Amino acid sequence: MVSLLGFLGLLGFLGPITGNLGFYGFFGFLGFLSAFGGTGTDERIDSNINRACRNSFILFVITMAFSLVYLVSFVATTAFPIVFSILFVGSMVSFVFSYIYYDRKGE
Repeated sequence: MVSLLGFLGLLGFLGPITGNLGFYGFFGFLGFLSAFGGTGTDERIDSNINRACRNSFILFVITMAFSLVYLVSFVATTAFPIVFSILFVGSMVSFVFSYIYYDRKGE
């Protein structure tokens, strides 16, 4: 079921079409397509998802703090859409890589 989230990545192509930078964040979902090859039982998959979410949350909190300090310090309000897109893509990519790592590790 997690792998179906990868199809949401196609919404990222609305960014160049509409000119809205906020749509670029959806490209982060494309990494979920790699979960189609996952193996294991339901309990193991749930455990891997929980660990991957933990890693993604930690990365998101740390990068959000630094990016907000930067944006407020330099009064760069026009950079908000691209920063939030980068944060979203970063959290999705870290989730996917963590999930793949834990899936291949086989714990």
